[in-house]
Amino acid sequence: MIKKDLDALIEQTLDNIKSDREETEYFLENLKEYMKVSSERFNDAGTTAAKFLETLQRSNEQLVKLATLVYKKDSHKLDQSLSENDKEELFDLIKEK
Repeated sequence: MIKKDLDALIEQTLDNIKSDREETEYFLENLKEYMKVSSERFNDAGTTAAKFLETLQRSNEQLVKLATLVYKKDSHKLDQSLSENDKEELFDLIKEK
């Protein structure tokens, strides 16, 4: 149940990040076209453009954090080391022989 919930949250997060990035890139492209017309427009819209770039940077940070969480989650699955119980059982088997 928890795995399904976590997988669903990861998928939803990725969808949100992708959607936010697409919208931000769309508006940033339009803003760049608007700003090309004159230096006055560039001065007026520069702060807005910076905010769009900050949004893209935050989505990059979210992707890195999400990738780190997924890596940590998956690396626990790949942990092939023996538990203390496994070690004791092996030791008992060796002692028996």
